[in-house]
Formats: sequence, structure tokens, C-alpha cells
Amino acid sequence: MLFDHDKVSFAYLLFLGEALLISLSGILAPGPLAALSVGKGSRFPQAGALVAVGHGMVELPLMLLILFGLGTLFKAPSLRGLISLLGGSFLLFSGFGMLRGLRVQDQGSHYQGSLIAAGAILSLSNPYFLLWWGTVGTALIMRSMGFGLLGFFVFAVAHWFCDLAWLSLLSFLSSRGARFLGEGFRRAVFALSGTFLLFFGVKFILDALTQLGGIVK
Repeated sequence: MLFDHDKVSFAYLLFLGEALLISLSGILAPGPLAALSVGKGSRFPQAGALVAVGHGMVELPLMLLILFGLGTLFKAPSLRGLISLLGGSFLLFSGFGMLRGLRVQDQGSHYQGSLIAAGAILSLSNPYFLLWWGTVGTALIMRSMGFGLLGFFVFAVAHWFCDLAWLSLLSFLSSRGARFLGEGFRRAVFALSGTFLLFFGVKFILDALTQLGGIVK
């Protein structure tokens, strides 16, 4: 058992602290999920939590796949190129949609289902997310297994809770800003978030063309 011995417990806590600090370096970096949480959060404060649910629906099964030895698939240039191309296209679609939403004054609970789906799609179509789990994440999973299955599951849940807390905080702060600063702030947040999504979309597509072009050569 994981916590039968004080030394094992202390060693696991040290590992968990290190693993979460490493995880936070990726979680706190600006990305599509953060942009979506901020943009939608200006009107819907629970947006980040729903995005995190969708993200977790991809991330937790992915961790299990890595545990069973499928992590090397995410290093294949052809797969990364295809994912980049599909992900970039979805980000462009999302970014243009958010910019068109600047003209919509009342947006509410109908976001809920689409935000969970968007969190899942943006995660699955992000080649950097998959590459991180195929490299750094795989190493952390293997280390967590040194403490048994319980060690792995505690790490997995703790990692996801970091995602949940950060994305929820972003959407909450965006909502508070919109409440106190008014419609102008919401429109500015939508414009900035939509622009970020377009930027990531173009970047993903350019990366895809580079990777797929290298394979053809």
C-alpha cells in the first residue's frame, strides 16, 4: 500500500510536489484552453470549469493509454502533423466564431455543452499537449507507478485539479472584470481571446505543413 510506511509516504509527497510543479509549467503557459476560458468567462464565470471537464475527458484516458505503453505514438511526426493541421483548422473556426460573437450582447447557459466539447476537442487537437504527455508526462507517469496504482491515480487526479483550478480562476477573473467594467471590457476580452485563438490556429497549421513537408521529402 502507498501509505503503509512513513518513508514511502514522504517520498511520494516529494515526488507529487515535484510533479505538480513541472505540470504547472505547462498549465500556466498561455494556450487555446486559457484563451477560451478567458473569452467565454467574461459572460459565463463557470466556463473554465467546463473547459477543464472536457480537457479531463481527454487527458485522463490519455494517461491510461500512456501507462499501457502507447505514449510513443505521439512522437510520430506524421501523426503530429495531422493533429496540428486538424487542430489549427478548429482553432481558426473557434477564433472567427468568438470574433463574430462580439456583436452578440446576451450569451448564457447555452455555452455549457459546447464548452465541454470544445475543451475536449482543443486538447485532442493540440500537438504540443500530446507531445508533452508523450515525453515529460510519460516520465512522470512511470515515476508515479513506482508507488503503485494508487500513486498513479493520485498523481493523475491532482494534475487535473491543477487544470481545473487555473482555468476556473481565469474565467472567474474575466467574469468579475466584465461585471465591474461593463460591456466594453467583455468585448475587449472576446476580441483578444479570439485573436489568440487565430494566432494558435495559424501556428498549428504552419507547424503541420513543416512536419508533413519534411515527411514528403
